[in-house]
Amino acid sequence: MSDKCDNNPGDERSLERLFADQETPLLAYAASLTRDAGAAQDIVQEAFMKLHLHFDTVRQPKPWLYRTVHHLALNQRRTLGRIVPFDQDQNGAIEPPDTAPGPWEQVEKIEMVSQARRCLASLDPESRELIRLKFDEGLSYQEIGVRMGISSGNVGYRLHHVLKDLAMELKEFGGNS
Repeated sequence: MSDKCDNNPGDERSLERLFADQETPLLAYAASLTRDAGAAQDIVQEAFMKLHLHFDTVRQPKPWLYRTVHHLALNQRRTLGRIVPFDQDQNGAIEPPDTAPGPWEQVEKIEMVSQARRCLASLDPESRELIRLKFDEGLSYQEIGVRMGISSGNVGYRLHHVLKDLAMELKEFGGNS
């Protein structure tokens, strides 16, 4: 398969082929960078989501995906490296900072959770099951595929589209997804 992958704007089949061909090697690459299979799956999914958004302008999707996975893995490492220890008082006890949300933040969160629940409820049963298996049960793509009788690549592709649609719907509502 060439790096170009015939990426015509709106040609979902070429993106599907690219996903089927590159998901496993990208997962291996991401896992080698993160040393965490779950994080690797999230990184690869995010890379494909970004590619989907820019597919009509990316000239060489395969190298673009590897570069994106590399950058996402580095960003994750940087984020994990920023974990700040709690301050200790005079007796050595840990004093956590006050991070309680204010009243407006609480109302905003309640509204966003309510909207997210409405969006999830509007999904078809198969899409809701994908979301449930991934996020409630924490299953891998392979485990979800076995349960639902589809390939792990198909799980990733479907989950990508469901999450993208949910994110767009929540963004329209005013969320920060």
